[in-house]
Amino acid sequence: MKKYEFWFVVGSQLLYGEEVLKTVAQRAEEMASLLSEKLPYPVVYKVTAKSSDEISDTIKEANYNDNCAGIITWCHTFSPSKMWINGLANLQKPWCHFATQYNREIPNEEIDMDFMNLNQAAHGDREHGFIGARLRSSRKIIAGYWKDEDVHERLGKWMRTAVGAAFSKEMRVMRFGDNMRDVAVTEGDKVEAQKKFGWQVNTWAVGDLVSEMSKVTESEIDALMEEYKASYDIATDNIDAIRYQAKEEIAMEKLMKREKCSAFSNTFQDLYGMEQLPGLASQHLMSKGYGYGGEGDWKVAALTSVMKVMGENANGSSAFMEDYTYHLVQGSEYSLGAHMLEVCPSLAEGKPRIETHHLGIGMNEKDPARLVFEGKAGPAIVASLIDMGGRFRLIVQDIECVKPIMEMPNLPVARVMWKAMPDLTTGLECWITAGGAHHTVLSYDVTAEQMHDWANMMDIEYVHISQDTTVESLEHDLLVSDLIWKLK
Repeated sequence: MKKYEFWFVVGSQLLYGEEVLKTVAQRAEEMASLLSEKLPYPVVYKVTAKSSDEISDTIKEANYNDNCAGIITWCHTFSPSKMWINGLANLQKPWCHFATQYNREIPNEEIDMDFMNLNQAAHGDREHGFIGARLRSSRKIIAGYWKDEDVHERLGKWMRTAVGAAFSKEMRVMRFGDNMRDVAVTEGDKVEAQKKFGWQVNTWAVGDLVSEMSKVTESEIDALMEEYKASYDIATDNIDAIRYQAKEEIAMEKLMKREKCSAFSNTFQDLYGMEQLPGLASQHLMSKGYGYGGEGDWKVAALTSVMKVMGENANGSSAFMEDYTYHLVQGSEYSLGAHMLEVCPSLAEGKPRIETHHLGIGMNEKDPARLVFEGKAGPAIVASLIDMGGRFRLIVQDIECVKPIMEMPNLPVARVMWKAMPDLTTGLECWITAGGAHHTVLSYDVTAEQMHDWANMMDIEYVHISQDTTVESLEHDLLVSDLIWKLK
């Protein structure tokens, strides 16, 4: 992910003369240098644009430069917005309009007409904002002083989202077998997904994986076992089951690296030639940044990988999740999220344990090894991507994860407990009204604002269930949104 950078394009015009333009360029370089130190990705000063040709040429270059993940624009002086039309109309990268100014304060003694001619960001940014609105351009607007930490935090999150968008365009998903039979929400239009997100979603036979597993050596398994021992507590005597999971992981990763895939899905209904459904294998692959979807759910697999990239250090605390059951005691309402085997250890509070237990579903010949842990407490989101037929809808709900209120000693899976917003029953009614899936991505790192930005970058519908959402307001918003999207 470190190959990415963001281009700083500053607006001005020839009216002000060479000295002003020289000052603008010097300040732009200074700002880009400081921002590069404070933000997760470099900010590269490209140009003080003074003409339509300069802007168009810069944006053409940005469109076809694989390292450029987006542009950040700012108008130090007044930049006539008709100069920006041709360039912005052709922009194919995420755009952040940074509404700031070089000086923090109005200098009482120094302010004169020369100062005013040079420092016209308030003037220029409004002209710049108009053309973005007039062109109906998808853009992120961040206002604030360029040296302030809160501004750096917002810019940094937007950058990570833009990198997620760039990563998405290169995404390949490996499906081992097809979807679970008769399930609706895991289906979707793969052609439209590639058009919208860039995701190349294709199927490999389980036999391909079994064949690759037969080539895994004992020394390769030994090396991965050392990784397991360093990362997890081994709480089972069934070492053969763990070694079998290691064999599965090594084979899956070899196949994905060979095909340049960043995510994968499988289903417990199709394990032909395998002894165990990949549990520990899938979990450890997710800890490396791979996305996963159960029951053939390729949409959540791809979204998991994208959201990992959008988190801290380009592999944040995001994981495949499933709503399992509710605690409906009045005044103490909680959701319990889990999956039979495959939840990423990036969500864990403490060191996960490797355990081996019977799995009473699917075609397992032997008991699969898996990681067992409780999730961390703290604010988070769950996100669901669904195919509405003609468009994709991204549904995001705010949640508050808590330490589980009970031990559940006989539940041998990774699990997370949370309070749904605005409350369990209202949130559940809203989720079902919007068509949210039972599979989600749970993230402690990625925010609802970032997911909103990502949806805008991808040009898909966005639904946010927050503390302030009511069923009535959501029904109204969905009706309006449905009418709007039918016109697109």
